[in-house]
Amino acid sequence: MREEPRSGCAINAAVEVLGDPWTLIVLRDVIFGGRRHFRELMTRNEEGIASNVLAARLRRLVEAGLLTRDDAARRGQRGTYTLTEAGIETLPVMVALGTWGLRHRPTTPRLAVRARILADSPHLVAELMAELREIHLGVPRENHTGPSASEQLRRAYEAASG
Repeated sequence: MREEPRSGCAINAAVEVLGDPWTLIVLRDVIFGGRRHFRELMTRNEEGIASNVLAARLRRLVEAGLLTRDDAARRGQRGTYTLTEAGIETLPVMVALGTWGLRHRPTTPRLAVRARILADSPHLVAELMAELREIHLGVPRENHTGPSASEQLRRAYEAASG
């Protein structure tokens, strides 16, 4: 059930879905962390999201059409969250936000490394989007050779951590 935005403004329409910090953090963890289950999103979150907030954001992301949750999971079972095309298309928005954050806010090298790499690598952003489409939507990547985009980002993160 998608609600109509308060106005016809495209920025307002996007902010109504993506405008709270936890929504983007949950999407970040799905996109960059490969976290697809509630427990992973809960326990591996750097910012310490509360379980009720996480549950509400996941529900909102599903309602807004950015994630789906498999219908096979029943209460108490492990449901898997999957990005939709609209969810995958938030990646350039997150790259832009990360670039802005690098320029204007204090960051740490370990947590800023992905933003730094993606800000300077539009081709890597496109590769990561293709990888996400393959993982979440089953769309095969064409002409893929070498380490995946997520593997390259993981290696950079580990190097910055260590």
